[in-house]
Amino acid sequence: MDLSADEVRHIALLARLGISDDEVEKFRNQLSHIMENFEILKQVDTTDLPPTAQSVNLENVYRPDEPAPSLPPSDVLANAPGQEDGSFKVNAVLE
Repeated sequence: MDLSADEVRHIALLARLGISDDEVEKFRNQLSHIMENFEILKQVDTTDLPPTAQSVNLENVYRPDEPAPSLPPSDVLANAPGQEDGSFKVNAVLE
């Protein structure tokens, strides 16, 4: 499927890309090749395949959450720029 220069300019406009006339020809060839590949993929029989949202199974890569003792408040507040009564002191952001 060969795209025209006007179609490439329209695609660039939709993508908010400013392209020169030299780039139009370059992208015309590249996008035409991509469209040819999609035409080939259209021929694959997918009638017996269930629709999927992703190609690989999702799995959690995190370790199990295990309770552990907390740090002492003095260690937590050691590098705080401001502290008051064992808590962080910050400037008010809301009135």
